[in-house]
Amino acid sequence: MRLLERMRKEWFMVGIVLAIAGAKLEPSIGVDGGPLKPEITVSYIAVATIFFNSGLSLKTERPLMTQHGADQALVHIRLHLFIQIFTLAFFPAAMWLFLQLLSITPINEWLLKGLQTVGCMPPPVSSAVILTKAVGGNEVSQGPNCLNRNGCCALICIFYFMT
Repeated sequence: MRLLERMRKEWFMVGIVLAIAGAKLEPSIGVDGGPLKPEITVSYIAVATIFFNSGLSLKTERPLMTQHGADQALVHIRLHLFIQIFTLAFFPAAMWLFLQLLSITPINEWLLKGLQTVGCMPPPVSSAVILTKAVGGNEVSQGPNCLNRNGCCALICIFYFMT
C-alpha cells in the first residue's frame, strides 16, 4: 500500500501524532490561559462534542423495545452474571496477582497504587457501549451491566471506607 493511501486510511492516528508533535514543539499554546483556552474548550466544548457525536451514532431504525431491545436485554441472566463476575471478581483478582509480581520490581510504589485503583474500577458507561458496538455486540445489554457494576463498586467503596 502506498504511503499516501495508508495515511488517508489512518488519518486519525496521523492527526494524533501531529497534535503530539505540535504540543512538544509549542506547549505554551495549550496551557491554562493560553490561546486555546483549554479550561473552556476541553471542559465544555470537547465533552459536549463527544456526547453529541455519540448521540448521532445511535440507531434510530428500530425502537428500543423490540426483539433485542431493553426488555430482552434484562432477561439475559447468564450474560449479566458472566460480565459481573468477570468485571468485579476475575479482573481485580488478576490485577492483584499482576501487582504482586510487579511489587518485587523497582517500580514506583505510587504507580502500583494507581494501577490497583484503575484495576478495580468499572469501565465508564460510554466506553462499554462504544466498545461493545465496535465489535458488533448487543450494546443495549450494556445498560443494565453498567448500572450493576457502578452501583456495586459504589456500595463496596462505601462499606469499605465505613469500616
